[in-house]
Order: sequence, then C-alpha cells, then structure tokens
Amino acid sequence: MTDSRSSFSPRILALAGAAVVLVVAMALDTKVVRVGSQTDAADGAFSAATYGKTHFPKIRDAVVAKAVDAATLAEAIAKDPDAAQKQYAVMSDSGPEYSVRFTGVAGARDEDSGAVPVKVENAPADLHIAVQTGPAITGTDLRDGTPLVTFGQFSNQIDYQNAGAGLNAAMKDAVLSKIDAKALAGKTVSVVGVFQPADNSEWVVTPVQMDVK
Repeated sequence: MTDSRSSFSPRILALAGAAVVLVVAMALDTKVVRVGSQTDAADGAFSAATYGKTHFPKIRDAVVAKAVDAATLAEAIAKDPDAAQKQYAVMSDSGPEYSVRFTGVAGARDEDSGAVPVKVENAPADLHIAVQTGPAITGTDLRDGTPLVTFGQFSNQIDYQNAGAGLNAAMKDAVLSKIDAKALAGKTVSVVGVFQPADNSEWVVTPVQMDVK
C-alpha cells in the first residue's frame, strides 16, 4: 500500500505555502472604501452623497426661480399642452418637467407611497396634486427638472443615475427632515417643487421647499 502522504511532493507543498503567503499579503494590502465616503471621493470615484449635497442648493434655486403658480400652470396645460411645454417645461429624455408652486390644505398621507395630497385653491377640481414625503423619494425630477444636470457631465450611466439618487437624498435631509410628514393632514402647506405629469389629472411633486403653517 502506498502512503498517501507521499503524493504531496516538496515542490507542491512549497507552491501551496507561497500561495497562502500571497493571499495574506493581498488581504493586508487591501483597503476597504465605503461608497460615498470621503475616502471614496478622495480616490476619484463618483460620490452620490457629495454630489447631492453640493448641487442640491443650485437645483433648489433654479426650481424656485422657474416655478409657476399651480392654477396658472394647470390652465395652460389644459388649454394647449404643447404651448405650455414650450413656455414652462424643461424637456428631459422621458418627457416634460415642470417647476410649480402652490399653497393648500394637506390630506392624509398615503403610507405606501409616502405621498401627501394637497387641496389647492383655484386649481381644477379634477386635478390631484400630491407631494412626495418619503421615506423613499422616487424618480429623477430633481436631476431632470432644470438644465443644470446633463448626461454629458458624467463618466457613465451609473454615475448619472446615482446623481439623481444623491439629489433626492440631499433634498430629504434639507427639506423633509424638518417636517413631520405623518402629521400634515389638515394643515396648510406651501410647496415649491418639480414634477413630470403622469397625465393631466395627477401631479406628484418632488419638493425643494416646503413650509407648514
């Protein structure tokens, strides 16, 4: 009977030992970088968090400057959608983005979507306006609602997509963190934000400013 230990030659054992040493050395030399951290940004990688914090104030100011009264905008869209787009919208790859302002009485928050309906005076009775309040902010309205952010500013599609998420996160921190969204029902809210209409009867607005009275 052949001793099984003889099958491992000194050369194989030496190579195996060298491989173990190499793996250990690689592990010791590996630096773990959390996405969005300061180290991440310092290494030249795109940081969605840093981008959002840096650029949200510019997005907010641009939306505020362009915002149209909701009743005026609704009338313009109903009268002539094409003319309304040319006058008021910023065109994105997925359609028109409108900046809007309104004051109204908030309804009960939808616990599934986080949207809060707002009854806006002088707006058409069949127009349903709601405001995103999180916790998840969907869509890329903040990214696409002004001419300030374009795909050509980014290295790839992933960074461009993450820029939208970074702006949404920065907005939550700057605007929604100061509001008790679950206690808005019956209160008067003033909102400035941006939206892309699913149709002419429903606007879901991503806010850049929101005040509760």
